[in-house]
Amino acid sequence: MAKPAQGAKYRGSIHDFPDFDPSQDAETLYNAMKGFGSDKEAILELITSRSNRQRQEICQNYKSLYGKDLIADLKYELTGKFERLIVGLMRPPAYGDAKEMKDAISGIGTDEKCLIEILASRTNEQIHQLVAAYKDAYERDLEADVIGDTSGHFRKMLVVLLQGTREEDDVVSEDLVQQDVQDLYEAGELKWGTDEAQFIYILGNRSKQHLRLVFDEYLKTTGKPIEASIRGELSGDFEKLMLAVVKCIRSTPEYFAERLFKAMKGLGTRDNTLIRIMVSRSELDMLDIREIFRTKYEKSLYSMIKNDTSGEYKKALLKLCGGDDDAAGQFFPEAAQVAYQMWELSAVARVELKGTVHPARDFNPDADAKALRKAMKGLGTDEDTIINIITHRSNAQRQQIRQAFKSHFGRDLMADLKSEISGDLARLILGLMMPPAHYDAKQLKKAMEGAGTDEQALIEILATRTNAEIRAINEAYKEDYHKSLEDALSSDTSGHFKRILISLATVAAEILEIADTSSGDKSSLETRFMMILCTRSYQHLRRVFQEFVKMTNYDVEHTIKKEMSGDVRDAFVAIVQSVKNKPLFFADKLYKSMKGAGTDEKTLTRIMVSRSEIDLLNIRREFIEKYDKSLHQAIEGDTSGDFLKALLAICGGED
Repeated sequence: MAKPAQGAKYRGSIHDFPDFDPSQDAETLYNAMKGFGSDKEAILELITSRSNRQRQEICQNYKSLYGKDLIADLKYELTGKFERLIVGLMRPPAYGDAKEMKDAISGIGTDEKCLIEILASRTNEQIHQLVAAYKDAYERDLEADVIGDTSGHFRKMLVVLLQGTREEDDVVSEDLVQQDVQDLYEAGELKWGTDEAQFIYILGNRSKQHLRLVFDEYLKTTGKPIEASIRGELSGDFEKLMLAVVKCIRSTPEYFAERLFKAMKGLGTRDNTLIRIMVSRSELDMLDIREIFRTKYEKSLYSMIKNDTSGEYKKALLKLCGGDDDAAGQFFPEAAQVAYQMWELSAVARVELKGTVHPARDFNPDADAKALRKAMKGLGTDEDTIINIITHRSNAQRQQIRQAFKSHFGRDLMADLKSEISGDLARLILGLMMPPAHYDAKQLKKAMEGAGTDEQALIEILATRTNAEIRAINEAYKEDYHKSLEDALSSDTSGHFKRILISLATVAAEILEIADTSSGDKSSLETRFMMILCTRSYQHLRRVFQEFVKMTNYDVEHTIKKEMSGDVRDAFVAIVQSVKNKPLFFADKLYKSMKGAGTDEKTLTRIMVSRSEIDLLNIRREFIEKYDKSLHQAIEGDTSGDFLKALLAICGGED
């Protein structure tokens, strides 16, 4: 488990300013704000270069020298996000948290994400200081205000966290670890319903060191991480709070790295979240957050802030960030721990793959065939009936319906469907009607025919299918197109990319005889990667990738992206991502197919069809975890009409 940075080593990005003179600083700020307009550059330069302790001294000297309140003057002179950031820096940390908590629970509605972020991440001492600051600033009791504004198990856990009584003893009892694992398992997975009180008591009170061991043992005992059980057993804000607590127990800097990434990704920026984290962590663990951010998202926090903000607001945020980790061209060694532990988790987790489409009960292929014939007979077409039947039958059942349709009516169901429906809906429904291997074979054929090649489709299919699926695709391709898949790939691709695809398509076992001996380039980086990535088992590769991190301080995916380019790079990255977490790989592909202007209906259809009976439920879970919205919501917002109805039926539910 990645260890949070603790002890004597300072990991903040803001330091005490040398040769500090609070009176001189107070005068500089006064001059920057007097007269018409204000010198924002001078204000941000000074305030972001002083520690919070020094800023408090400046406030006192400002009042002594000018009889005015510095924060009030800053509020008057500055505006918008820049004002919120600068004023936030001027408050003592506990009072900054108190202000955030007050804003989160006052007015119409509650900002539950803010409550979760603060209470899940603060230490006992920080909680005690927050409660005292809230009382001092607002003459109100924080616990009473939280109780009055929240409800249920969510409220109970917030109140537990507000006590600031988490155990801090580093001495851990192995017997108690085993007992807590058993209690959590019995409270969730083994119980009809969920005993939320056990989750609250254990996660709200045990020490971080103890809980890390509990999480490790829970994974070994149940075959799934504690997060998976929380998602399965809890719901709503309570679920989000408990997941945040678990993330902060594992690594508080990683939790904040993830929060910062989500605050800036996609359209729009969640500036309140961005400001709150950059201010509150600048003197605690900003360097750790930066390292983890760089490892996890393959871009520096600095570069993401630079591309997502503007003006003085951007300049101030970049000062708080404290440096660009892309500039040096490599990770901090500490950050490699995150990648190492990720591969460890990938190697030991036993994930049960689940589809969303299942065989229909009381299945009657004759009745379904007749209903489909009726839906397509005469004027107009009953699309609802077609969608309802085909999306709620397994592929094996659909093949029986095809046979029954031919037996009853002497007609080809696929041909009839083609003539009655069109566009995106037709591609989706006809895809569902094909046996999986024949569907994949057709997608590969389409990717190679006509002008240009759809390399991404070739990579997606060949990098993610199992040996058995690849064998079936080869047979289907030969049967349908009277040509081997290997010959087709050879004629439509070239170089290392061709060799990668052919090796994936020929299910090599141990030795890969594909080195181009005529080139004398057997030792090339691409060939060496190909020899390993295209032949070894997933389990073997996970351990290889883990050891790679230990030896180099790099995640293998980063190395591939840095050292290679084009289709070769994309193919290797797809293999690594598939080995790492195949459902997450497909979740990313689905997200990209729907983000921005326009929709990539072909990719969306291909994945929804091909994964519907394999792991679409897992893909849904990864989607909502990474993108903070469900796959159902994404489809609903990006498609329409009968195509939308059919996709939602395959999706199988709203998360």
